[in-house]
Amino acid sequence: MSDESGEAADSGAVRRPRSAGARNPGAPLDPTDHYAIREQWRAARDEFGTHVSQARDHLDQTNERIKQRTGRDLIVAILIGLAFGVVLLGSLLFIKALFVPFALAAALLGVYELSRALRSSGRRIDVVPQLIAAAFLVLSAYFAAPWLCWVMLFVSVAFVIVWRLIAQMIAQDGRTYGDVLGDVVIGGFVQIYVPFLAGMALILLEQEGGQWWVLSFIAIAVAADTGAYAAGVAFGRHPMAPRISPKKTWEGFAGAALASVTAGVLLALFLLDLPWWAGVVFGVAILLSATLGDLGESMLKRDLGIKDMSSWLPGHGGLLDRLDSILPSTIPALCLYFLLSPWVVL
Repeated sequence: MSDESGEAADSGAVRRPRSAGARNPGAPLDPTDHYAIREQWRAARDEFGTHVSQARDHLDQTNERIKQRTGRDLIVAILIGLAFGVVLLGSLLFIKALFVPFALAAALLGVYELSRALRSSGRRIDVVPQLIAAAFLVLSAYFAAPWLCWVMLFVSVAFVIVWRLIAQMIAQDGRTYGDVLGDVVIGGFVQIYVPFLAGMALILLEQEGGQWWVLSFIAIAVAADTGAYAAGVAFGRHPMAPRISPKKTWEGFAGAALASVTAGVLLALFLLDLPWWAGVVFGVAILLSATLGDLGESMLKRDLGIKDMSSWLPGHGGLLDRLDSILPSTIPALCLYFLLSPWVVL
């Protein structure tokens, strides 16, 4: 009886009809199934494309709102900033002497940019003598004794002043005494503002472990600028100096303070081998110098009647628009190196 029932069961299993969705793995693909799979892939691709397009539109709208509020193209500014950061890190992390041509090029471009902006406002600035004096001043800061940098500053300022006076005597165009005096003073200011401050960074670089201090003070200045930008865009309501720079706010300054002190403490602990309080001092010092430098350049541009020093760097303006907070920070960075570095004997 059991054998017959088993055979019946086996026979029933053999005769059980195949379901409509089942397919023999070795059998060719049914055209209907192939069409269904293709439609699924097409629907998934279209959905992914829709999401990407929506994300791009949302990013463009956000970038446009930020651009209208700050006057900067955020995406382009980030890409250019990252490119400069890679070059800077590469020069400081491997062979610190590679930072010298980087600083020299930045100083020469800054002098050229500032000279052009001043000339466009009616000032008589001799570009070629300015570049020659700037090159000698920057290079002497790294390859000569530190005290010679002060001598070269005097020589550079005297060189551009004498050149301007001789050029004015040759021109004999009836320029007033006040205008000539203004040209002379501003010509000397160009040498102090750009190549001399860049030279201070090279003096710091040349010291023992100086590359880490250069990297640190630039990182703190960038952190302060980034913190001010982010906090100003998100929370900015109260103008900090409306007559000088209407878009700078106290909320942005608070963001800059938080970012710079945080960066200073982290760099002091993990890079400079300093206590945390030294990082706070470092961060606050660079915060103040960076803020004053930024406001100072804004006041200069307002006096010249321009928005940016140039348009060489899309999303940033000119080179000096990016160096305005870094150049003045070289002085407190160099001073704090000699005050706080444990291996320096004064």
